[in-house]
Amino acid sequence: MSYDDEAPQNPFTRPGFITATVVVAIILILGILVVVRTAGSNDPAAAPTGGADPGASVTPDPSEAAAEPSVCGLDGEVLSGSLTSAPDAKWEYQGTVAYPTSTTYGPGETTADGVRYCFQHSPAGALFMAANAITQGSDPAVSAAWADQVLAEGPFRDQLLTDVGAGSSEGTRLRLAGFRILSYDGETARVDLGVVGSSSGQAVTLSGVYELVWQGGDWKISTDVQAPLDMATIPDLAGYITWGE
Repeated sequence: MSYDDEAPQNPFTRPGFITATVVVAIILILGILVVVRTAGSNDPAAAPTGGADPGASVTPDPSEAAAEPSVCGLDGEVLSGSLTSAPDAKWEYQGTVAYPTSTTYGPGETTADGVRYCFQHSPAGALFMAANAITQGSDPAVSAAWADQVLAEGPFRDQLLTDVGAGSSEGTRLRLAGFRILSYDGETARVDLGVVGSSSGQAVTLSGVYELVWQGGDWKISTDVQAPLDMATIPDLAGYITWGE
């Protein structure tokens, strides 16, 4: 037996530990309590499947009753359907993270604290809201004000406001790379963002599923669940619609 075979392995250099460390570093800067699942999870929201269309467009039913109108007057309400291609966006930066903007999909307003809000009542508007949430939730300068603005009324709102972190993004990078609309009915939306994160020279691909509700004329993060952002490591972005800066 060689010396190398006898020498104990340092657990801190193993790939699994390195991946876990990167994931933790990314989670610490997201500014809101999350659930973490491992790659290969049986959760269909966490592990994308290939071959299926990410979502065929559905013509809205004109008989459906309109919900609360947009808080800032954005028109183009869509009460059902999905997205089969990436919407046009102008990309800007908050720190090192790019976020999408659009005169059609939002954000339509910005608070005095610098929090962007008001997104179109549509699948694209829900997508833009989730993509902006990653950026604003990871900025310690606005994360508290952002959480107060975007967390919906619900049983876990007070707890989630307390759990909003003030982690630093120093040494960690995030990049939006794709998306899937998992469900949309005009009142709620489940948006899955494919994100590439890196820290200390190590990279990992993540799926982040946001639970959203239409409330007060805008898309909000649901507080009917204890962890409205479900993060999972995934092997690749197969099944996602490519979208990013």
